[in-house]
Amino acid sequence: MSARLEALREALAGVPAWLVGGAVRDELMGRATGDYDVAVEGDPKPAARALARATGATSFPLSEAFGAWRVVGREGWHVDLVGLRDDDLRADLVARDFTINAMARPLGGGTLVDPTGGADDLRARRLRMTSPEALSEDPLRALRAVRFAVELEVEIEPVTAARVAATAPGLSGVAGERVFAELRRLVCAPAPAAALRLLEAHGLMEVVLPELSALRGVEQSAFHHLDVFDHTLEVLDAVTLLERDPAAAGLGRHAEEVVALLAEPLSDELTRGQAMRFAALLHDAAKPATRGVTDEGRVTFMGHDRAGAELSVVVMRRLKSSQRLADYVAALTRTHLRLGYLVHERPLTRRAAWRYLEATNPYEPETTIFTVADRLATRGRNAEPAIAAHVELANEMLDHAFARRRAGRPAPPVRGDELMRELGIAPGPDVGRLIAQLEEDAYAGEVASSAEALRRARALLEAGS
Repeated sequence: MSARLEALREALAGVPAWLVGGAVRDELMGRATGDYDVAVEGDPKPAARALARATGATSFPLSEAFGAWRVVGREGWHVDLVGLRDDDLRADLVARDFTINAMARPLGGGTLVDPTGGADDLRARRLRMTSPEALSEDPLRALRAVRFAVELEVEIEPVTAARVAATAPGLSGVAGERVFAELRRLVCAPAPAAALRLLEAHGLMEVVLPELSALRGVEQSAFHHLDVFDHTLEVLDAVTLLERDPAAAGLGRHAEEVVALLAEPLSDELTRGQAMRFAALLHDAAKPATRGVTDEGRVTFMGHDRAGAELSVVVMRRLKSSQRLADYVAALTRTHLRLGYLVHERPLTRRAAWRYLEATNPYEPETTIFTVADRLATRGRNAEPAIAAHVELANEMLDHAFARRRAGRPAPPVRGDELMRELGIAPGPDVGRLIAQLEEDAYAGEVASSAEALRRARALLEAGS
Protein backbone atom coordinates (compact mmCIF):
# COMPACT_ATOMS: atom_id res chain seq x y z
CA MET A 1 0.00 0.00 0.00
CA SER A 2 1.39 3.44 -0.89
CA ALA A 3 1.93 6.02 1.82
CA ARG A 4 -0.41 8.35 -0.03
CA LEU A 5 -3.22 5.82 -0.07
CA GLU A 6 -2.71 5.15 3.63
CA ALA A 7 -2.89 8.89 4.34
CA LEU A 8 -6.06 9.06 2.26
CA ARG A 9 -7.63 6.24 4.26
CA GLU A 10 -6.70 7.78 7.59
CA ALA A 11 -8.00 11.23 6.62
CA LEU A 12 -11.35 9.85 5.43
CA ALA A 13 -11.83 7.21 8.12
CA GLY A 14 -15.53 6.95 8.91
CA VAL A 15 -16.58 8.55 5.62
CA PRO A 16 -18.43 6.19 3.22
CA ALA A 17 -15.94 6.37 0.36
CA TRP A 18 -14.67 4.20 -2.50
CA LEU A 19 -11.69 4.23 -4.80
CA VAL A 20 -13.10 4.33 -8.31
CA GLY A 21 -12.03 4.43 -11.92
CA GLY A 22 -8.41 4.40 -12.96
CA ALA A 23 -6.95 3.67 -9.53
CA VAL A 24 -8.89 0.40 -9.28
CA ARG A 25 -8.19 -0.50 -12.89
CA ASP A 26 -4.46 0.13 -12.50
CA GLU A 27 -4.34 -1.88 -9.27
CA LEU A 28 -5.83 -4.89 -11.08
CA MET A 29 -3.36 -4.43 -13.93
CA GLY A 30 -0.40 -4.14 -11.58
CA ARG A 31 0.33 -0.61 -12.78
CA ALA A 32 1.63 2.16 -10.55
CA THR A 33 -0.97 4.76 -9.61
CA GLY A 34 0.05 8.27 -8.70
CA ASP A 35 -3.36 9.91 -8.39
CA TYR A 36 -6.68 8.70 -7.03
CA ASP A 37 -10.37 9.20 -7.77
CA VAL A 38 -12.64 8.84 -4.75
CA ALA A 39 -16.43 8.68 -4.67
CA VAL A 40 -18.15 9.63 -1.42
CA GLU A 41 -21.72 9.61 -0.20
CA GLY A 42 -23.10 13.12 0.01
CA ASP A 43 -21.14 16.34 -0.41
CA PRO A 44 -17.42 15.74 -1.18
CA LYS A 45 -16.40 19.19 0.10
CA PRO A 46 -15.94 18.21 3.79
CA ALA A 47 -13.98 15.11 2.77
CA ALA A 48 -11.74 17.17 0.47
CA ARG A 49 -11.02 19.70 3.19
CA ALA A 50 -10.34 16.99 5.73
CA LEU A 51 -7.84 15.35 3.39
CA ALA A 52 -6.16 18.69 2.66
CA ARG A 53 -5.78 19.45 6.38
CA ALA A 54 -4.38 16.00 7.13
CA THR A 55 -1.79 16.11 4.34
CA GLY A 56 -0.89 19.81 4.25
CA ALA A 57 -2.36 20.00 0.76
CA THR A 58 -4.70 22.44 -1.01
CA SER A 59 -8.32 21.75 -1.88
CA PHE A 60 -10.55 23.50 -4.40
CA PRO A 61 -13.74 22.79 -6.38
CA LEU A 62 -13.27 21.28 -9.84
CA SER A 63 -16.83 21.35 -11.09
CA GLU A 64 -19.88 22.98 -9.59
CA ALA A 65 -22.10 20.98 -11.95
CA PHE A 66 -20.83 17.64 -10.66
CA GLY A 67 -19.77 18.76 -7.20
CA ALA A 68 -16.21 17.52 -7.74
CA TRP A 69 -13.27 18.64 -5.59
CA ARG A 70 -9.52 18.25 -6.07
CA VAL A 71 -6.84 18.02 -3.41
CA VAL A 72 -3.30 18.82 -4.61
CA GLY A 73 -0.23 18.01 -2.56
CA ARG A 74 3.01 19.96 -2.48
CA GLU A 75 4.76 17.16 -4.39
CA GLY A 76 2.29 17.48 -7.28
CA TRP A 77 0.00 14.50 -6.55
CA HIS A 78 -3.74 14.99 -6.60
CA VAL A 79 -6.89 13.27 -5.41
CA ASP A 80 -10.27 13.98 -7.01
CA LEU A 81 -13.37 13.54 -4.87
CA VAL A 82 -16.91 13.46 -6.19
CA GLY A 83 -20.30 12.68 -4.70
CA LEU A 84 -22.12 9.56 -5.85
CA ARG A 85 -24.96 10.07 -8.29
CA ASP A 86 -28.12 9.77 -6.22
CA ASP A 87 -25.95 8.26 -3.45
CA ASP A 88 -26.07 4.99 -5.40
CA LEU A 89 -22.65 3.44 -6.03
CA ARG A 90 -23.77 0.88 -8.62
CA ALA A 91 -25.77 3.43 -10.58
CA ASP A 92 -22.78 5.75 -10.45
CA LEU A 93 -20.46 3.09 -11.86
CA VAL A 94 -22.84 2.00 -14.63
CA ALA A 95 -23.03 5.63 -15.80
CA ARG A 96 -19.27 5.75 -16.45
CA ASP A 97 -17.60 5.35 -19.85
CA PHE A 98 -16.00 1.91 -20.08
CA THR A 99 -16.35 -1.21 -17.99
CA ILE A 100 -12.68 -1.21 -16.99
CA ASN A 101 -13.25 2.23 -15.44
CA ALA A 102 -16.55 1.25 -13.80
CA MET A 103 -15.17 -0.61 -10.80
CA ALA A 104 -14.85 0.46 -7.18
CA ARG A 105 -13.27 -0.76 -3.99
CA PRO A 106 -14.13 0.48 -0.47
CA LEU A 107 -11.47 2.97 0.59
CA GLY A 108 -10.94 1.06 3.80
CA GLY A 109 -10.49 -2.19 1.91
CA GLY A 110 -12.99 -4.86 0.92
CA THR A 111 -14.71 -6.56 -1.98
CA LEU A 112 -14.45 -5.23 -5.51
CA VAL A 113 -17.68 -3.67 -6.80
CA ASP A 114 -17.90 -4.49 -10.51
CA PRO A 115 -21.44 -4.21 -11.91
CA THR A 116 -20.44 -4.23 -15.61
CA GLY A 117 -17.81 -6.97 -15.76
CA GLY A 118 -14.79 -4.71 -15.97
CA ALA A 119 -12.44 -7.21 -14.30
CA ASP A 120 -13.29 -9.87 -16.89
CA ASP A 121 -12.73 -7.34 -19.68
CA LEU A 122 -9.35 -6.42 -18.23
CA ARG A 123 -8.29 -10.04 -18.16
CA ALA A 124 -9.36 -10.34 -21.80
CA ARG A 125 -7.53 -7.07 -22.68
CA ARG A 126 -10.86 -5.76 -23.97
CA LEU A 127 -12.30 -2.23 -23.97
CA ARG A 128 -16.09 -2.19 -23.79
CA MET A 129 -18.52 0.66 -23.20
CA THR A 130 -20.76 0.40 -20.17
CA SER A 131 -23.89 1.07 -22.24
CA PRO A 132 -24.90 2.19 -25.75
CA GLU A 133 -25.49 5.69 -24.37
CA ALA A 134 -22.06 5.98 -22.75
CA LEU A 135 -20.37 7.60 -25.75
CA SER A 136 -23.23 9.76 -26.97
CA GLU A 137 -23.45 11.38 -23.52
CA ASP A 138 -19.94 12.76 -24.08
CA PRO A 139 -18.44 12.33 -27.57
CA LEU A 140 -14.95 12.90 -26.15
CA ARG A 141 -15.23 9.37 -24.81
CA ALA A 142 -14.76 8.13 -28.39
CA LEU A 143 -11.34 9.74 -28.40
CA ARG A 144 -10.64 8.41 -24.94
CA ALA A 145 -11.42 4.91 -26.22
CA VAL A 146 -8.51 5.12 -28.65
CA ARG A 147 -6.28 6.59 -25.97
CA PHE A 148 -7.10 3.77 -23.54
CA ALA A 149 -6.48 1.21 -26.29
CA VAL A 150 -3.02 2.71 -26.82
CA GLU A 151 -2.03 3.32 -23.20
CA LEU A 152 -3.43 0.13 -21.70
CA GLU A 153 -2.72 -2.10 -24.70
CA VAL A 154 -6.31 -3.30 -24.92
CA GLU A 155 -8.49 -3.91 -27.96
CA ILE A 156 -11.71 -2.03 -28.57
CA GLU A 157 -14.37 -4.72 -28.95
CA PRO A 158 -16.46 -4.59 -32.16
CA VAL A 159 -19.73 -3.18 -30.79
CA THR A 160 -17.87 -0.42 -28.96
CA ALA A 161 -15.70 0.23 -32.03
CA ALA A 162 -18.80 0.72 -34.16
CA ARG A 163 -20.15 3.15 -31.58
CA VAL A 164 -16.84 5.03 -31.53
CA ALA A 165 -17.03 5.55 -35.29
CA ALA A 166 -20.70 6.57 -35.09
CA THR A 167 -19.89 9.10 -32.37
CA ALA A 168 -17.00 10.68 -34.30
CA PRO A 169 -19.00 13.59 -35.82
CA GLY A 170 -19.98 14.70 -32.32
CA LEU A 171 -16.34 15.46 -31.54
CA SER A 172 -16.60 18.60 -33.65
CA GLY A 173 -18.71 20.12 -30.89
CA VAL A 174 -16.29 19.27 -28.07
CA ALA A 175 -14.16 22.08 -26.64
CA GLY A 176 -10.76 22.29 -28.30
CA GLU A 177 -8.82 22.11 -25.05
CA ARG A 178 -10.53 18.81 -24.14
CA VAL A 179 -9.68 17.33 -27.53
CA PHE A 180 -6.11 18.61 -27.21
CA ALA A 181 -5.69 16.98 -23.81
CA GLU A 182 -6.48 13.58 -25.34
CA LEU A 183 -4.43 14.21 -28.48
CA ARG A 184 -1.42 15.13 -26.37
CA ARG A 185 -1.49 11.74 -24.74
CA LEU A 186 -1.78 9.95 -28.08
CA VAL A 187 0.99 11.97 -29.69
CA CYS A 188 3.19 11.44 -26.62
CA ALA A 189 2.70 7.67 -26.63
CA PRO A 190 5.85 5.54 -27.02
CA ALA A 191 4.74 4.62 -30.57
CA PRO A 192 2.81 7.72 -31.67
CA ALA A 193 2.46 6.80 -35.34
CA ALA A 194 0.72 3.56 -34.42
CA ALA A 195 -1.54 5.53 -32.06
CA LEU A 196 -2.55 7.90 -34.84
CA ARG A 197 -3.15 5.05 -37.26
CA LEU A 198 -5.57 3.65 -34.69
CA LEU A 199 -7.21 7.07 -34.50
CA GLU A 200 -7.66 6.97 -38.27
CA ALA A 201 -8.85 3.36 -38.28
CA HIS A 202 -11.71 4.25 -35.93
CA GLY A 203 -12.82 7.22 -38.04
CA LEU A 204 -11.78 9.95 -35.62
CA MET A 205 -8.84 11.58 -37.36
CA GLU A 206 -10.89 13.30 -40.06
CA VAL A 207 -12.82 15.07 -37.30
CA VAL A 208 -10.07 16.01 -34.83
CA LEU A 209 -7.18 16.42 -37.32
CA PRO A 210 -8.71 16.81 -40.78
CA GLU A 211 -5.49 18.45 -41.98
CA LEU A 212 -3.69 15.17 -41.38
CA SER A 213 -6.41 13.05 -43.01
CA ALA A 214 -6.13 15.25 -46.11
CA LEU A 215 -2.56 14.03 -46.64
CA ARG A 216 -3.68 10.48 -47.42
CA GLY A 217 -2.97 9.64 -51.06
CA VAL A 218 -1.05 12.85 -51.85
CA GLU A 219 1.82 11.51 -53.97
CA GLN A 220 5.26 13.10 -53.83
CA SER A 221 8.40 13.32 -55.94
CA ALA A 222 10.77 10.46 -56.67
CA PHE A 223 12.88 11.48 -53.69
CA HIS A 224 10.08 10.20 -51.45
CA HIS A 225 9.05 6.58 -50.99
CA LEU A 226 5.71 7.35 -49.32
CA ASP A 227 2.70 9.59 -49.79
CA VAL A 228 2.51 12.67 -47.57
CA PHE A 229 0.39 10.94 -44.91
CA ASP A 230 2.71 7.98 -44.36
CA HIS A 231 5.78 10.22 -44.64
CA THR A 232 4.33 12.42 -41.89
CA LEU A 233 3.89 9.47 -39.56
CA GLU A 234 7.43 8.28 -40.30
CA VAL A 235 8.73 11.74 -39.38
CA LEU A 236 6.76 11.47 -36.14
CA ASP A 237 8.41 8.16 -35.29
CA ALA A 238 11.82 9.57 -36.26
CA VAL A 239 11.36 12.45 -33.80
CA THR A 240 10.55 9.88 -31.12
CA LEU A 241 13.77 8.02 -31.99
CA LEU A 242 15.78 11.24 -31.74
CA GLU A 243 14.31 11.92 -28.30
CA ARG A 244 15.58 8.66 -26.86
CA ASP A 245 18.55 7.65 -29.04
CA PRO A 246 20.05 10.39 -31.25
CA ALA A 247 23.08 8.20 -31.97
CA ALA A 248 20.84 5.73 -33.80
CA ALA A 249 19.85 8.60 -36.09
CA GLY A 250 23.45 9.64 -36.72
CA LEU A 251 23.80 12.41 -34.12
CA GLY A 252 26.11 10.46 -31.83
CA ARG A 253 28.56 13.25 -31.10
CA HIS A 254 25.73 15.47 -29.90
CA ALA A 255 23.64 12.70 -28.33
CA GLU A 256 23.87 13.91 -24.74
CA GLU A 257 22.96 17.50 -25.63
CA VAL A 258 20.13 16.42 -27.94
CA VAL A 259 18.54 14.17 -25.31
CA ALA A 260 18.83 16.90 -22.66
CA LEU A 261 17.40 19.59 -24.95
CA LEU A 262 14.43 17.54 -26.10
CA ALA A 263 13.63 16.58 -22.49
CA GLU A 264 13.32 20.22 -21.42
CA PRO A 265 9.76 21.38 -20.63
CA LEU A 266 8.38 23.76 -23.24
CA SER A 267 4.66 24.41 -22.73
CA ASP A 268 1.26 22.73 -22.38
CA GLU A 269 2.78 19.91 -20.28
CA LEU A 270 5.01 18.99 -23.23
CA THR A 271 8.76 18.75 -23.51
CA ARG A 272 10.54 20.28 -26.47
CA GLY A 273 10.72 16.84 -28.05
CA GLN A 274 7.04 16.12 -27.50
CA ALA A 275 6.15 19.54 -28.92
CA MET A 276 8.33 18.68 -31.92
CA ARG A 277 6.00 15.72 -32.50
CA PHE A 278 3.20 18.20 -33.22
CA ALA A 279 5.49 19.94 -35.70
CA ALA A 280 6.04 16.55 -37.32
CA LEU A 281 2.28 16.15 -37.73
CA LEU A 282 1.83 19.56 -39.33
CA HIS A 283 5.08 20.34 -41.15
CA ASP A 284 3.71 19.16 -44.52
CA ALA A 285 0.06 20.00 -43.89
CA ALA A 286 0.02 22.54 -46.73
CA LYS A 287 1.27 20.10 -49.36
CA PRO A 288 -2.18 19.27 -50.76
CA ALA A 289 -2.87 22.97 -51.33
CA THR A 290 0.55 23.70 -52.88
CA ARG A 291 1.02 20.57 -55.00
CA GLY A 292 1.95 21.12 -58.61
CA VAL A 293 3.44 19.18 -61.50
CA THR A 294 5.98 20.69 -63.90
CA ASP A 295 5.91 20.19 -67.68
CA GLU A 296 8.57 17.52 -67.15
CA GLY A 297 6.29 15.66 -64.73
CA ARG A 298 8.13 16.59 -61.55
CA VAL A 299 5.94 16.99 -58.46
CA THR A 300 6.46 20.24 -56.53
CA PHE A 301 5.11 21.80 -53.34
CA MET A 302 6.27 25.39 -53.72
CA GLY A 303 5.84 27.44 -50.55
CA HIS A 304 4.43 24.59 -48.47
CA ASP A 305 6.78 25.50 -45.63
CA ARG A 306 5.40 29.02 -45.26
CA ALA A 307 1.80 28.02 -45.95
CA GLY A 308 2.19 25.12 -43.54
CA ALA A 309 3.39 27.43 -40.79
CA GLU A 310 0.25 29.54 -41.20
CA LEU A 311 -1.96 26.46 -41.23
CA SER A 312 -0.28 25.06 -38.12
CA VAL A 313 -1.23 28.20 -36.21
CA VAL A 314 -4.87 27.70 -37.25
CA VAL A 315 -4.79 24.09 -36.04
CA MET A 316 -3.11 24.87 -32.72
CA ARG A 317 -5.58 27.71 -32.09
CA ARG A 318 -8.46 25.34 -32.75
CA LEU A 319 -6.97 23.00 -30.17
CA LYS A 320 -6.63 25.92 -27.75
CA SER A 321 -2.90 25.37 -27.25
CA SER A 322 -0.73 28.03 -25.68
CA GLN A 323 0.73 30.73 -27.92
CA ARG A 324 4.22 29.48 -27.10
CA LEU A 325 3.47 26.01 -28.40
CA ALA A 326 1.77 27.37 -31.52
CA ASP A 327 4.80 29.59 -32.21
CA TYR A 328 7.19 26.66 -31.74
CA VAL A 329 5.27 24.39 -34.12
CA ALA A 330 4.96 27.18 -36.69
CA ALA A 331 8.67 28.04 -36.46
CA LEU A 332 9.80 24.46 -37.04
CA THR A 333 7.33 24.11 -39.90
CA ARG A 334 8.44 27.35 -41.54
CA THR A 335 12.17 26.51 -41.40
CA HIS A 336 12.22 22.74 -41.89
CA LEU A 337 13.63 22.98 -45.44
CA ARG A 338 16.50 25.37 -44.72
CA LEU A 339 19.21 22.93 -43.78
CA GLY A 340 18.45 20.79 -46.80
CA TYR A 341 19.17 23.76 -49.07
CA LEU A 342 22.69 23.97 -47.63
CA VAL A 343 23.57 20.33 -48.34
CA HIS A 344 24.53 21.27 -51.90
CA GLU A 345 26.63 24.25 -50.74
CA ARG A 346 29.09 22.33 -48.60
CA PRO A 347 31.61 22.78 -47.11
CA LEU A 348 29.67 24.78 -44.54
CA THR A 349 31.11 28.27 -44.10
CA ARG A 350 30.76 30.28 -40.92
CA ARG A 351 28.83 32.90 -42.91
CA ALA A 352 26.32 30.30 -44.10
CA ALA A 353 26.06 28.92 -40.57
CA TRP A 354 25.34 32.41 -39.20
CA ARG A 355 22.58 33.02 -41.72
CA TYR A 356 20.99 29.69 -40.86
CA LEU A 357 21.21 30.39 -37.12
CA GLU A 358 19.62 33.80 -37.59
CA ALA A 359 16.83 32.34 -39.73
CA THR A 360 16.03 29.63 -37.18
CA ASN A 361 16.48 31.71 -34.02
CA PRO A 362 15.44 30.96 -31.24
CA TYR A 363 15.07 27.28 -32.13
CA GLU A 364 18.40 26.69 -33.87
CA PRO A 365 19.19 23.22 -32.49
CA GLU A 366 15.57 22.06 -32.51
CA THR A 367 15.15 23.00 -36.17
CA THR A 368 18.35 21.17 -37.07
CA ILE A 369 17.29 18.05 -35.18
CA PHE A 370 13.85 18.21 -36.79
CA THR A 371 15.34 18.31 -40.29
CA VAL A 372 17.12 15.04 -39.52
CA ALA A 373 13.79 13.41 -38.62
CA ASP A 374 12.30 14.71 -41.87
CA ARG A 375 15.27 13.44 -43.90
CA LEU A 376 15.23 9.99 -42.29
CA ALA A 377 11.62 9.61 -43.48
CA THR A 378 12.54 10.49 -47.08
CA ARG A 379 13.90 7.32 -48.68
CA GLY A 380 13.22 7.55 -52.37
CA ARG A 381 15.81 7.91 -55.14
CA ASN A 382 19.47 8.03 -53.97
CA ALA A 383 18.28 8.04 -50.38
CA GLU A 384 21.27 6.63 -48.52
CA PRO A 385 23.97 9.06 -49.72
CA ALA A 386 21.50 11.95 -49.40
CA ILE A 387 20.66 11.01 -45.81
CA ALA A 388 24.34 10.60 -44.95
CA ALA A 389 25.17 14.03 -46.38
CA HIS A 390 22.29 15.66 -44.52
CA VAL A 391 23.18 14.05 -41.19
CA GLU A 392 26.83 15.07 -41.61
CA LEU A 393 25.78 18.67 -42.22
CA ALA A 394 23.35 18.54 -39.28
CA ASN A 395 26.18 17.51 -36.98
CA GLU A 396 28.26 20.45 -38.22
CA MET A 397 25.36 22.85 -37.73
CA LEU A 398 24.71 21.51 -34.24
CA ASP A 399 28.30 22.42 -33.38
CA HIS A 400 27.35 26.02 -34.10
CA ALA A 401 23.82 25.84 -32.68
CA PHE A 402 24.75 24.31 -29.33
CA ALA A 403 27.75 26.63 -28.96
CA ARG A 404 25.42 29.59 -29.50
CA ARG A 405 22.89 28.15 -27.07
CA ARG A 406 25.56 27.77 -24.38
CA ALA A 407 27.22 31.15 -24.87
CA GLY A 408 24.27 33.18 -26.11
CA ARG A 409 24.05 35.23 -29.28
CA PRO A 410 27.35 37.11 -29.80
CA ALA A 411 27.31 40.81 -29.05
CA PRO A 412 27.58 43.11 -32.09
CA PRO A 413 31.17 44.21 -32.83
CA VAL A 414 30.07 47.83 -32.49
CA ARG A 415 27.12 49.47 -30.72
CA GLY A 416 24.46 51.28 -32.66
CA ASP A 417 25.01 54.61 -30.89
CA GLU A 418 28.75 54.43 -31.64
CA LEU A 419 28.03 53.60 -35.26
CA MET A 420 25.72 56.61 -35.62
CA ARG A 421 28.17 58.93 -33.90
CA GLU A 422 31.26 57.86 -35.84
CA LEU A 423 29.57 57.71 -39.23
CA GLY A 424 27.24 60.65 -38.74
CA ILE A 425 24.07 58.77 -39.59
CA ALA A 426 20.63 59.21 -38.09
CA PRO A 427 18.61 56.52 -36.30
CA GLY A 428 16.64 54.32 -38.67
CA PRO A 429 16.49 51.02 -40.53
CA ASP A 430 19.94 51.57 -42.07
CA VAL A 431 21.54 51.30 -38.64
CA GLY A 432 19.88 47.95 -38.02
CA ARG A 433 20.91 46.65 -41.43
CA LEU A 434 24.52 47.71 -40.88
CA ILE A 435 24.63 46.08 -37.45
CA ALA A 436 23.20 42.86 -38.89
CA GLN A 437 25.82 42.81 -41.65
CA LEU A 438 28.64 43.50 -39.19
CA GLU A 439 27.46 40.69 -36.91
CA GLU A 440 27.57 38.30 -39.85
CA ASP A 441 31.01 39.55 -40.88
CA ALA A 442 32.28 39.13 -37.34
CA TYR A 443 31.02 35.54 -37.14
CA ALA A 444 32.64 34.85 -40.51
CA GLY A 445 35.94 36.06 -39.06
CA GLU A 446 36.21 39.14 -41.28
CA VAL A 447 35.72 41.70 -38.51
CA ALA A 448 37.65 41.31 -35.27
CA SER A 449 37.34 44.68 -33.50
CA SER A 450 35.11 47.72 -33.24
CA ALA A 451 37.63 49.70 -35.29
CA GLU A 452 37.43 47.13 -38.10
CA ALA A 453 33.66 47.15 -37.78
CA LEU A 454 33.55 50.92 -38.23
CA ARG A 455 35.82 50.75 -41.29
CA ARG A 456 33.65 48.02 -42.76
CA ALA A 457 30.46 50.00 -42.06
CA ARG A 458 31.94 53.11 -43.69
CA ALA A 459 32.85 51.09 -46.77
CA LEU A 460 29.35 49.63 -46.93
CA LEU A 461 27.81 53.10 -46.74
CA GLU A 462 30.09 54.46 -49.45
CA ALA A 463 29.26 51.49 -51.66
CA GLY A 464 25.57 52.09 -51.09
CA SER A 465 25.02 48.65 -49.51
